[in-house]
Amino acid sequence: MTACRHLSGWMTALLGTLLLAMPAAGQPATGDPLPSWNDGAAKQAVLNFVRSATDKGSPQYVPPERRVATFDQDGTLWVEQPMYTQVMFAFDRVKAIAPKHPEWADREPFKAILADDREAMAKFTLRDLEVVIAATHSGMTVEEFRAIAKDWLATAKHPRFKRPYTECVYQPMREVMAHLRANGFRTYIVTGGGQDFVRAYAEAVYGVPPEQVIGTAGQTKYEFRDGRPVLLKVPKVLLVDDKAGKPEAIDLVIGRRPVAAFGNSDGDREMLEYSRGEGTGLAMLVHHDDAVREFAYGPKSKVGTFSDELMAEATKRHWTVISIKDDWKRVFAFEK
Repeated sequence: MTACRHLSGWMTALLGTLLLAMPAAGQPATGDPLPSWNDGAAKQAVLNFVRSATDKGSPQYVPPERRVATFDQDGTLWVEQPMYTQVMFAFDRVKAIAPKHPEWADREPFKAILADDREAMAKFTLRDLEVVIAATHSGMTVEEFRAIAKDWLATAKHPRFKRPYTECVYQPMREVMAHLRANGFRTYIVTGGGQDFVRAYAEAVYGVPPEQVIGTAGQTKYEFRDGRPVLLKVPKVLLVDDKAGKPEAIDLVIGRRPVAAFGNSDGDREMLEYSRGEGTGLAMLVHHDDAVREFAYGPKSKVGTFSDELMAEATKRHWTVISIKDDWKRVFAFEK
């Protein structure tokens, strides 16, 4: 019995030591949660917000059920230049399925894509891109489409960095997402990109499950195929998740106003306005000003436009503008 009591006491002491060494539930481990950020106002804004939002004694305390953070994807979480990743995917899909559509050889915008006419493709209108997306993102089940997207992402590489697109992710933003989740926040991707496309990789790349991805969505049709129920993708748009469409989609899917929102372009303006509609919370914009490590673009860019008007509003409303050049110690995880 004495030996048993000694053993029990030893185990109790060991368990107590282990419990003391573990962080409290919902709390991050000690150390810098944002090691890829330079010390400065932007990094401090994230840390101060999380600290205040989780401190019950703070006037800015946010109850756990209201801890919702939304992130744009293209240009906010990963590279969007020289062209959106999903558009590159769609162009490659045109080439892959062109043998089934001989009429495309003489029909724009497919003709330009098949001829690899970059000058013509650079002049594509939004309507041209909608035609391409409709032709390449429909006619298969949701599961089949996601499998096609995953296969493409496994081999496709960014033209400048020569790495898979899923590696061209901003490490500082990954750290922000992880820090928020460690403190009880639910992180959502709210993107103008295709919902099914982003759902194909969001969990593996960002730790965001499919049900927390909101994007531009096409209609589906329920039917039976080979004796099993499926959802067939049809070439009709159900929801455009851009500009005013973002807060509308947030309310439709989440049902709560975010208390933190992150974007990088004019298309994210309304989402940031909505998240700060009650005067509290965190609103941040990624400013692409580092041509050496990434890209430098802004008011005149067709991709990821960051207008002078948006910058003025950010200043007026006290949104935090993140300078890639000054605020990020490293941009990608693969940087040495």
